[in-house]
Amino acid sequence: MTDARGWKETLEDLDGRRERSAAMGGPERVAKHRAKGKLTARERIAHLLDPGTFQEFGSLVGGEIAADAVVTGSGLIDGAPVMVGAEDFTTVAGTIAPGSNAKRYRLAELAVRNKVPLVMLLEGAGFRPTGAHYGRTPTDLLAQARCSGRVPMVTGVLGASAGHGALIAPVSDFAIMSRQGAIFTAGPPVVRESTGEDISKEDLGGPGVAVPSGLIHNLADNDEDALDDIRRYLSYFPSSAWSYPPALLSDGSTEPRPTPELLDIISRDNRNTYDIRAVLDAVFDTPDWFEVQPGYGTAIVCALAHLGGHPVAVVANQPQVLAGSIDAAAADKAAHFISVADSFHLPLVFLADNPGMLPGSESEREGVLRAGARMFVAQTTATTIKLHVTLRKAYGFGSMVMSLIGFDDQTATFAYPGATMGAMSAAALGLASGADEDIAAQLRERELLASYHSAEHMGFDELIRPDETRDALLTALRRGIFARQEVPQPVTRSAIVP
Repeated sequence: MTDARGWKETLEDLDGRRERSAAMGGPERVAKHRAKGKLTARERIAHLLDPGTFQEFGSLVGGEIAADAVVTGSGLIDGAPVMVGAEDFTTVAGTIAPGSNAKRYRLAELAVRNKVPLVMLLEGAGFRPTGAHYGRTPTDLLAQARCSGRVPMVTGVLGASAGHGALIAPVSDFAIMSRQGAIFTAGPPVVRESTGEDISKEDLGGPGVAVPSGLIHNLADNDEDALDDIRRYLSYFPSSAWSYPPALLSDGSTEPRPTPELLDIISRDNRNTYDIRAVLDAVFDTPDWFEVQPGYGTAIVCALAHLGGHPVAVVANQPQVLAGSIDAAAADKAAHFISVADSFHLPLVFLADNPGMLPGSESEREGVLRAGARMFVAQTTATTIKLHVTLRKAYGFGSMVMSLIGFDDQTATFAYPGATMGAMSAAALGLASGADEDIAAQLRERELLASYHSAEHMGFDELIRPDETRDALLTALRRGIFARQEVPQPVTRSAIVP
């Protein structure tokens, strides 16, 4: 029989080392951090995960440097497993050294191996200037890049994030920032030394820069709100590309119902605008759908929603912005969103109401054709379920990027009666051709009949009334879900934004 007393000194030593790691940068630094209204790295993980589910690894890496400035492990979100890492700014400014690099690599490696999401919470100053050479050591970015398109990757920027550590944000499927966050290639001191520019971290990479640039998808007021939004975002996704999105239990909100309110929301006159968000409120199960990147490319709304309890990804033109014309930013946003949705088998719902790609010299300088082509490739190569509704109009290449093109493998295509389509509107064609008023009137009349001509030649599967929109989409979705293969596989392309 062994003597348990022989373990006492050994276990006390282990407990002491664990306590030093859990203390992070010490009471003074922790108190200073909290005084700024921020959670510590460990508090962030505790808020993100289901209570009591965090299992840490690598807590003793770094020796005297607590956890080597990054807390890593696994846990549950709504009962589903995830891998999570949080940079600890109270410990040597959350910097990265060989030990913490190894932890970050292991974290991403386990996410792919276990087929579970990866969440990184950033607040760190990049590589630690130790003077030591890393040699032939694999960087954590290799493992993180291999997650792309295989497991959902989410980044929270909850403080200043610089250099190497910040690079996971543009690799991620979804990146959210708190109002105290900032992200940049190099921080203000390095910028000042390198270029002579004297700039604050907020002006260099705060929300006012990171959101309009498209790097950061969503903005939250504080740490808690950002972490809650990460939980909500992941609720729409499967654990990996090897599984399908989870459906909600059936209740009253998931059942078929007419949508007569769309007759009031969507004006029959193409010259009148409306808010596409009101259409989403009416069509999907509940109005608490999750919009992705609302502050960028606002001519398109990208959202995660439920239709009949099934998670779907919605790409909708916004008539309130540029009359629904698709500019470069909107196309870039949609291309990334479509690629992510396709990677994880979320059905795509396209709600089209646009006069085409945005014309003009400024739009051309911004690369509207490049961005539009990227969106077109993303949607036409998507292998997931695709549903399309033309609400009022869809012209030229603007219709193709919204999945209105024959033989595009859509599960279903619908349009409202009177929906107009073609190379360009009657008004634009009349002006371009110099038509007199009589010819222009004939063009307008033919334009109104276009939906019926298209229906006669199977340009759509069916013309539907606005009040039939939800039921038509729901029936088609359920048919598509019933038909898809039993065992999903990852798509061959990456979800990374190029």
